[in-house]
Amino acid sequence: MLGDKASESYLVSDIKGGKKPHVRSSPKGRCKIDIGKQIFCNTSLNMRNITAVGFDMDHTLAQYKPETFESLVYEGTIRKLVYDLGYPKELLDWTFDCKYMVRGLVLDKKRGNILKMDRHKYVKVAYHGFRELSKEDKVGTYGNTLIRNSFDGPDYAFIDTLFGLAGNYLFAQLVDFRDKNPEKVPARADYFRMYQDVKAAVDLCHRDGTLKQTVAKDPKRYINEDTSIVPILKMLRDSGRSTFLVTDSLWDYTNIVMNFLSASRTLDCGITCNFDWLQYFDVVITGSAKPGFFNEGNRANIFEVEPESGMLLNTDNGTPIPQVGITSPKVLLKGLNKSCRVFQGGSVGHLHKLLFIQSSSQVLYVGDHIYGDILHSKKVLGWRTMLVVPELEREVELLWELRDMRKQLRLLRNERDLVEDQIHHLKWALKFESHCDDEKQKMTSDQSELECRRDQVRIAQKQAQRECHQKFHKIWGQLMKTGYQNSRFAHQVERFACLYTSRVSNLNLYSPDKYYRPSEDFMPHEFHILPS
Repeated sequence: MLGDKASESYLVSDIKGGKKPHVRSSPKGRCKIDIGKQIFCNTSLNMRNITAVGFDMDHTLAQYKPETFESLVYEGTIRKLVYDLGYPKELLDWTFDCKYMVRGLVLDKKRGNILKMDRHKYVKVAYHGFRELSKEDKVGTYGNTLIRNSFDGPDYAFIDTLFGLAGNYLFAQLVDFRDKNPEKVPARADYFRMYQDVKAAVDLCHRDGTLKQTVAKDPKRYINEDTSIVPILKMLRDSGRSTFLVTDSLWDYTNIVMNFLSASRTLDCGITCNFDWLQYFDVVITGSAKPGFFNEGNRANIFEVEPESGMLLNTDNGTPIPQVGITSPKVLLKGLNKSCRVFQGGSVGHLHKLLFIQSSSQVLYVGDHIYGDILHSKKVLGWRTMLVVPELEREVELLWELRDMRKQLRLLRNERDLVEDQIHHLKWALKFESHCDDEKQKMTSDQSELECRRDQVRIAQKQAQRECHQKFHKIWGQLMKTGYQNSRFAHQVERFACLYTSRVSNLNLYSPDKYYRPSEDFMPHEFHILPS
């Protein structure tokens, strides 16, 4: 899952000495890269074959602060529920825990349950609102194969973006509230209806401009500063590649955010936003309406944006059309740096034409949304993909810190298997083989001792597993694991993301011509016979 052979330097001396593993790979030379900032590889990708690199903006180039931004979303959503959708005013006193929800969960809209499942769609952790479901309830509700096959249906919602965390936390609160106060929720507001109301309220917060107006006034409060963004873009352009931005945000908000990221400009400081950041891109497409943008059959019109006024100009598939009474279509665009053109709407076909892309496999797209950015661009178009997972940095750091605990867990699991095998062997021998009375008595005594040992190991294993689980998250555990299996989220990352990393700025630590190679895959029968 690391880069090429030269970069797979989980140095033996460092590991034995208890130091964190590093990768040695950088455009500046053999520079150590901390494990939390590495780029991990699922599918071989030779950057020399990439001619264009594109980026999403929100939660990709611009990483939002959950403690402020998600709280803003939460408060706005509650106000919409109360004042627009008829929910009781006592909701206005509720508070938000920005650390409770995580990506990769599944909402059961009809039952009011929140689920975490493994890659086989077995539910391993389940809550009704904030009440944990028993093992019997989990198996009884979700153990049927037909139920597991319906998880992709309309009764379920996959939490696959950081944008949804506040709304989903509010949904869990409403489930508890309805169970305790059914008379206080609007008429006919069952769990499914409450989910729809929350989703509508969140969407309205994004659409009516209240969130973006607030962020625009003080970007530093809501967005993490990252001084590495401009050097990364410069490095890619200096290496001869085209760069582009495709975002669902409209031009006015995009310009404010990109100004902040490229020069830390804020409106409150009295500094007027400019367009200097456009020099780092060949094409910027705003209002893209992903994932529909990635559909090659999409016939959406594409308009050119006049940056200073925000005016939309008609185009013929990206080619400017003269306005009536104006001889040249470029009159309104005079005086601006036209090495980059800004558009609104359109589709991937327009983008390919504007960048002269001959093959989809020549494009690398970097995004944070497994569905809206990664799945469609790879599965539909054949683009190469890189997923940004901000939670990954802390997760891999914890994996390293808890390596001794995880090793102990494996030893306990192996011991449990061994003891259970011995018990089964003794039971079989006592039942089907002939033995004298003394032998039977000894075998029965041995069986009792083994059963006692099995129970001790099982309890120790369960306690250690829960402790390890809670180190990552008190409720949902490790992002990429569910029990001993990869989580459903990890399974999707493995399938659709060629590369994944914690932040875009990690690209600056690698050569733009790097050949990323995945680690070798292993099946269960190979694990115990791996070369040392």
